[in-house]
Amino acid sequence: MAAGKSTIGRALARKLNKNFYDTDAEITKGTGVAISLIFELEGENGFRKRETGKLKQLSEIKNSIIATGGGTVLSVENREVLKKTGHIIYLECSVAQQLKRTKYDTVRPLLKVKNPRLKLEELMRVRAPIYESLADILINTEKPSSKHVIDKIIRQLEEIA
Repeated sequence: MAAGKSTIGRALARKLNKNFYDTDAEITKGTGVAISLIFELEGENGFRKRETGKLKQLSEIKNSIIATGGGTVLSVENREVLKKTGHIIYLECSVAQQLKRTKYDTVRPLLKVKNPRLKLEELMRVRAPIYESLADILINTEKPSSKHVIDKIIRQLEEIA
């Protein structure tokens, strides 16, 4: 969460002349409502079902970069789709940095809690090992500029091509 998936993904797609899709943005576009409202009306399970459907749909589009929501990897089905789709890039970011980046964010349903730090730590504990096991490339987005991150991703993609 707040690692820069959408920002980096969009810029990387431009640089590589690829299509860019963000699963959360595509779900919002398709439903006409915010992710937070989907969570409110359907719960996290309802949202996750929509997320899986959207990921499957987007994975069929060639020449694309897909930014997924932070919890996408929780589903074994989604992990299989991701592995079949292409290279998986894990943008790593500390909880402290995530807190800074989400301080004024009011649209992340999972952070609408009394103690966002504890929630982010819990999410990281569960998700990080999954991200690490799936990733073809791991990039820390803590301090480098977007340009530096993108250049590093491109170099690593060239190495594994």
